[in-house]
Amino acid sequence: MTPSDDPAADVEARAGLFATTHWSVVLAAGEGSTPASAQALERLCRTYWYPLYAFVRRQGHDPHEAEDLTQEFFVRLLAKEYFRRADPALGRFRNFLLACLKHFLSEQRRHAGRLKRGGGQTLISWDSQTAEERYQSEPADPITPEKVYDRRWALTLLEKALTRLGDELSSAGKQEVFAQLKDYLWGESSGAGYAEVAGRLGMSEGALKVAVHRLRRRYRELLREEVAHTVAPGQDVDEELRYLIGVIRG
Repeated sequence: MTPSDDPAADVEARAGLFATTHWSVVLAAGEGSTPASAQALERLCRTYWYPLYAFVRRQGHDPHEAEDLTQEFFVRLLAKEYFRRADPALGRFRNFLLACLKHFLSEQRRHAGRLKRGGGQTLISWDSQTAEERYQSEPADPITPEKVYDRRWALTLLEKALTRLGDELSSAGKQEVFAQLKDYLWGESSGAGYAEVAGRLGMSEGALKVAVHRLRRRYRELLREEVAHTVAPGQDVDEELRYLIGVIRG
């Protein structure tokens, strides 16, 4: 029996191929529902809801409409309505997700805005007030909805890497070190200088600079891992990372 004659073997091979990417979640959910695959897919939705909400808002929808549309999109996604379009050859998971959202919005326009919210299915929960506050804090420059989406996607990855770094240091009993040094991750802090922070932590200034260097290196490693989760194997992780950092810096 060849691999193509054995669906179970084919699914297993595909899952192994994309084991380190978000594509593995989509492919596994598309092949059949299991509690693990459903939970993994919902976690992805909870992670990336805000870039999608920001895209919908920039399309001209008011906060209430944007919330309803984004929620309904997730209902469709969790129901696997879009998985037949999933193609890891596209490389970047953010592109797949945005293409699905655009298709959904186009479909809503064709039906004159008809929206049946929820359908009795689980919705992705978030604080709608916080969502709109975040959106209102976006730069006022007239960038495209796609650029807004990419910027928020990039910032989401930065936040995920920062959370992981904080968790690592907390597990090592170094919560205070993280609290004092996290502002130095992207360069010199605008707050206290090295000497003052070193004094707070009971370290020499030289030791503090070494600690900052190590913290920055570990943060870059974690950020690269987060970016790697969003591209298919064989795709250039560093190219994607450079693009996203460029989007943030404008």
